[in-house]
Amino acid sequence: MIEPLRRNVWLSIGTLCTSITTLVCCVLPAVLVSLGAGAAVVGLVTAIPQLIWLSEHKALVFGLAGGMLAISGLALLNSGKLPCPVDPSLAAACQRLRRFSGGLFVTSVVLVAAGAFAAFLLPVMTAG
Repeated sequence: MIEPLRRNVWLSIGTLCTSITTLVCCVLPAVLVSLGAGAAVVGLVTAIPQLIWLSEHKALVFGLAGGMLAISGLALLNSGKLPCPVDPSLAAACQRLRRFSGGLFVTSVVLVAAGAFAAFLLPVMTAG
């Protein structure tokens, strides 16, 4: 019974990593430029040129993050219907894994929302 919950933890960690890419692609450069640290962005892009690719393909990055969120959310919903073991120590571990997976999922949703705001809404709001 604990195996589906362990799978969900790894799925949630993968979703969190995917969500972090939305921050790296869109939020970090926007924040640095807003703070007047354009030179830091240039240095960052020089050190990690893949950031340009992420920024150019932000629709793909957000699509992958959204897909991972959907898969992770469905897995959490399905595993939430499974019973925890009767043994008290295993039941406690089951509940901890559920809370941990749920926390990672919520964190991922917040990160993707922040990234979407910086990537898609902020440019429209400041262009006007």
